[in-house]
Amino acid sequence: MRNSRNIWPLLGALVLLAGCRQDMHDQPRFKPLAMSDFYSDLRSARTPVEGTVARGQLHEDTYLYTGKIGNNPGDYIPFPVTEEVLARGEQRFNIYCAPCHSRLGDGNGMIVQRGYRQPPSYHTERLRKAPLGYFFDVMSNGFGAMPDYASQIPPRDRWDIVAYIRALQLSQNATASDLPTGQQVPSVPPAYRGEPGSGATMPEMAAPREKTEESK
Repeated sequence: MRNSRNIWPLLGALVLLAGCRQDMHDQPRFKPLAMSDFYSDLRSARTPVEGTVARGQLHEDTYLYTGKIGNNPGDYIPFPVTEEVLARGEQRFNIYCAPCHSRLGDGNGMIVQRGYRQPPSYHTERLRKAPLGYFFDVMSNGFGAMPDYASQIPPRDRWDIVAYIRALQLSQNATASDLPTGQQVPSVPPAYRGEPGSGATMPEMAAPREKTEESK
């Protein structure tokens, strides 16, 4: 009696296995790049239809993805620059760019202080006059010792960084005449400006300023 009880689950499993079909496993198929005599060119992998574009790779807006007009870098951001764009650009800049370029953009980042080749300062005359598309192109394709960041930073974020770089350049090279009427910029100690010989370090530059009698 005990043996008959044990055989029923086994019979049930055999019935279930017999009902399984292997159509999906045994269907005719080709291995990738295998030769096939079905086609005249003997290739099992077929050439995509002319004009086929991979999903998400249409890139109709050429300037958005290259920063160039023809072969030359353009000088505009391909979307409105808002406060959110600059905030995103600052965040991405501090993650990907500041280690070499520093948060001031003077090329004296922490990696450079550890011996890596120093990049040029964003505040040189040449780079202050460089078209915006130039910075996008360098981030996309690299330049000199700088590798490309196309795989790490999406195109939209690259443009956000470009917008922030230009804002950073303006912040370090603005004059009193650039201010709106009636506004003044308070004086900033050398340590907060990161001037040579100020002894400022990265934590000091990021630390909040102490309140003055005027601001209390």
